[in-house]
Amino acid sequence: MPPTAGETLAEDGGQASGQQRVIKIGKTPADGDKKAGNRRLKDVEICVPIVSGTIAFYLGRKASESQSHKWTVYVRGATNEDLGVVIKRVVFHLHPSFNSPTRVVESPPFQLSECGWGEFEIGISLFFHNDVCEKQIDLYHNLKLYPEDESGPRSTKKPVVVESYNEIVFPDPYEAFFARVQNHPCVVVPRLRADFNLLAPVPVENINEKGRGDTKDHPLSQWFLNFSEADELLKLAAARQQVQTHIIKLRRQLSVIDGMTQSLKPASSYEYP
Repeated sequence: MPPTAGETLAEDGGQASGQQRVIKIGKTPADGDKKAGNRRLKDVEICVPIVSGTIAFYLGRKASESQSHKWTVYVRGATNEDLGVVIKRVVFHLHPSFNSPTRVVESPPFQLSECGWGEFEIGISLFFHNDVCEKQIDLYHNLKLYPEDESGPRSTKKPVVVESYNEIVFPDPYEAFFARVQNHPCVVVPRLRADFNLLAPVPVENINEKGRGDTKDHPLSQWFLNFSEADELLKLAAARQQVQTHIIKLRRQLSVIDGMTQSLKPASSYEYP
């Protein structure tokens, strides 16, 4: 099980992750450069900031012993942009006591709602489009139904909100993936050389078939935590990628210069009488 970020109380009463977690996707032999006409962009990274979370409402007079809360678990873009350009489907793994505890959501918004009485850990598996990655990512989120301060009466109007912020990083992405998302607001991509010719973007099947997939006008969006530094984190991620690209370029230049210097050195020779 991957480590989970610590939780701290947010200003609006919800809980946000106490630290940023970066998940870098490694390549496997099966995920190599096997796709004809789809080369990888070396020394390039694509970053996708996401938020996973739960929102739980107390049912009040409608509550029963087995169903005291209605809750929603979801995966959204950090700035509520459509993640469907990167994520193909999300699988939520609920407690075994639920009917059909493994739930598959094939299109954004990636979420599901249920009723229950207990808190438990929800497994969240992310699957990506074919030109993105053949690996899945497994996240874990703790469903929280009860507020930290239980001294007062329970509210049916103010939910308990817990969210975690993560950055998924795809190193050496396929050119088709880069070309398709380079101008999409849900991703952070570096600038390529001015003389680099990208392939024409190829649309992915079933994307946007059902209309908008962003969460800007989501019915629960008023309860989404405001990651005040999210925009700054996006800018920092972009700046970090630019710096890394520049460092790699300088290293190559130094390597070329060093090779030229070695070739100019006179070979040692001795003349024997």
